[in-house]
Amino acid sequence: MSQPISRFPVPTLDSLPDDIQTRIRAVQEKSGFIPNVFLVLAHRPDEFRAFMAYHDALMDKPGGLSKADREMIVVATSAANQCQYCVIAHGAILRIRAKNPLLADQVAVNYLKADITGKQRAMLDFALKVAFEAYAVDDEDFAALAEHGYSQEDVWDIAAIAAFFGMSNRMANVTSMRPNDEFYTMGRG
Repeated sequence: MSQPISRFPVPTLDSLPDDIQTRIRAVQEKSGFIPNVFLVLAHRPDEFRAFMAYHDALMDKPGGLSKADREMIVVATSAANQCQYCVIAHGAILRIRAKNPLLADQVAVNYLKADITGKQRAMLDFALKVAFEAYAVDDEDFAALAEHGYSQEDVWDIAAIAAFFGMSNRMANVTSMRPNDEFYTMGRG
């Protein structure tokens, strides 16, 4: 990659604490490359650990939302936040988890025009409300989601993912985090 991946110093893998090296090497072994987000956030090891712990708690847990649903929330909110890194990286993950490259691209451009179910639309409508108008969330929002079969725990998950990735999007934009080239082709073939 000829362009810098961050406006901030990026540590070398060998200079990082052992636990962070282990985490990054495991991702590298699984995916075949190191996603730039790991190296950029490792600039501050304590924050890296906290970020990854909360990410894993939200994105890898069992519950009413599928892993594809969770990624769809990330892609839709990241697109609204104009976060190139997260749209590209999580769009790749959504293509793989949904087994539908068209869906990921549609959600990334405009989820309102995407070929999604009414239930998914309600989920994304709520996620975007949390991202931009959380102060306006009310009981009607909960009732609308319940009509689509979402539990209160699901609503918490939707809100937490939208809120967490709002922070992530802002940090990715401030750092000028560059998506890895590998993400552009993942899940398309």
